[in-house]
Amino acid sequence: MGLSNIRPVLFQDGRLLILDQTQLPNKEDYRELKNADDVWQAIRQLQVRGAPAIGVAAAYGLYIALRDSKAGGIPEFLNSFRSVKTFLAGARPTAVNLQWALDRQESRLARYFAVHPDHDVLTGCDIGEITSVLLNEAEDIAREEEQASKAMGEYGLNLLKPGMGLLTHCNAGALAAIGYGTALAPIYLGQERGYSFKVFADETRPLLQGARLTAWELMNAGVDVTLICDNMASAAMKNGWIQAVLTGCDRMAANGDAANKIGTSGVAILANAYHIPFYIFVPTSTIDKNAMSGCDIPIELRDGEEIRSLWYSKPMAPEGVKTWNPAFDVTDHAYITAVITEKGIVYPPYDFHN
Repeated sequence: MGLSNIRPVLFQDGRLLILDQTQLPNKEDYRELKNADDVWQAIRQLQVRGAPAIGVAAAYGLYIALRDSKAGGIPEFLNSFRSVKTFLAGARPTAVNLQWALDRQESRLARYFAVHPDHDVLTGCDIGEITSVLLNEAEDIAREEEQASKAMGEYGLNLLKPGMGLLTHCNAGALAAIGYGTALAPIYLGQERGYSFKVFADETRPLLQGARLTAWELMNAGVDVTLICDNMASAAMKNGWIQAVLTGCDRMAANGDAANKIGTSGVAILANAYHIPFYIFVPTSTIDKNAMSGCDIPIELRDGEEIRSLWYSKPMAPEGVKTWNPAFDVTDHAYITAVITEKGIVYPPYDFHN
């Protein structure tokens, strides 16, 4: 499966499909999501993951949850809409694209009803017309995310030189977005243009997104990629193998603090110590202007079994040992060399309030 065939979220012939990322790299399995419960579970269980891809899946999820609505009037339909929206928003708290996409759907629906206020009684045809608005908005979101991905790749490539050694953390490629991805987008463009990057992929404990996903998709695209354990990043930097660090972002605060997969802040601190640029790729849909700093970003805590036993044939920790398993950490804006968005490159001081 090459890059052109990687689509984490597909809507075909009225069916919402996701590439189940919990099965990778051993099995490529597309799963159909038929209702809101399926979408919630897929997001919560990381079958679909990555901020942009989560947002797209949720936008389509609202449509499939409501297209067969039996609401008899607008108030009843809107109550159902808000109930599904609240339910889906609770699947994962940190990735802001989830709430952003759901809010976009609500705004689009409000604009529709402002122009069509006469649906006192809803028929099946009316439901079809109303929910088609949600489908169109979901398709717009997917298309815009794909365009943003390519634009971030172009801007990011301007910061890099052929032959560079690049370190990645977690997965911010085609599996996490629509198209080229975010932080991996310049790597893919560079591969197409003969840049011959040498990529070092952190395995990214405890869920191994670097090992299972980044290494898999880069290898399939023919990129020179070397997998390393998270605690090997410092040694690779000291050896002079890393000239830039590229990561994605799940939510950026207005001051430039960035929540990303756990371990990202440590990589940023190491890069700063070794005077290596740390570039973070952030679609504008991932910037939360209501979060003044990283202190305002909720951090998801996950089940400790992901540490104790998830990838082992036997548990690799004493039974009953306490665990702490945050899914994300916050990188202070002071350690970020530049923020790459689809609209351009932003350098310190960061101010995304407007």
